[in-house]
This record gives sequence, structure tokens and C-alpha cells, in this order.
Amino acid sequence: MQTTDIEHDIRGFLVDTFLLGRNDELGDDSPLMDRVIDSHGVVELVVFLQERFGIRVEDEEVNRDNLDSVKKVVAYVTKKLGSKG
Repeated sequence: MQTTDIEHDIRGFLVDTFLLGRNDELGDDSPLMDRVIDSHGVVELVVFLQERFGIRVEDEEVNRDNLDSVKKVVAYVTKKLGSKG
């Protein structure tokens, strides 16, 4: 799966689920936690990532380093998918 496809899917999920279709509010480095998604939103994001990309998100991986911007989430998923192979 290409990085652009991963980004497209993640951005689409975030925009549709949390921003009511307003894509202009979501830059690549825009903070997600506490601004776009709350603690329940983090759980929704984790479930989406696991189901859509077939990865396992460990509890210790649920943090700002991995999930606090579109860019960070894409990098995290790309890394997880690379370690599966």
C-alpha cells in the first residue's frame, strides 16, 4: 500500500468522523489530540487503524508521537505495515 493511499484513508476518516467534511481544517501537521479528537476519538481512530490496515496498535503506542497529526499517523501506520512483512 502506498503512503499516499494510507494518508488518503486516514484523512478521509478524520474529516468524515470528526470534522463533518471540513477538510480545510486539517493540515498535515495540525494537532489532533484535544483539538480534533478527544479520548473517545482516539479509541475510534485506533479501531479504524486496526480494522482498515490490519495492524495491532499496542497500548504503549497510543501517544502523541504516533497519533497527534495526520503526518504522524501516516508514518506510524507505514512503519507498522513495514514491520508486518
